[in-house]
Amino acid sequence: METKLKNMRKSEILQLKDEVQYQNGQVVSKTLAQNHSISLTLFAFEKGEEISTHESGGDALVTVLEGTGRFTVAGEEYVLKQGESIVMPAGIPHAVFGQERFKMFLTVVF
Repeated sequence: METKLKNMRKSEILQLKDEVQYQNGQVVSKTLAQNHSISLTLFAFEKGEEISTHESGGDALVTVLEGTGRFTVAGEEYVLKQGESIVMPAGIPHAVFGQERFKMFLTVVF
């Protein structure tokens, strides 16, 4: 049987925020699924780290799992805290900045 989700324990209760760890001076990512339809990735941002402005080929739904992140979408800034989400539309420039240490779950639908 082919596994669809990778890098995850199965059949047990998980805290997604515990599945990716902070590393000094880095943005850490952990891919859970990647194919032509969807991408699921966990991220841990150290304070002050960022992913610079870029565009995605799909709609990107972000949910902050811990801490506070700043998201710039089409030039407008949004500060999100734990439990908050934002959709960054396909083809629209966006960036992510660690306003403080934070973790997020990213779902991109192509």
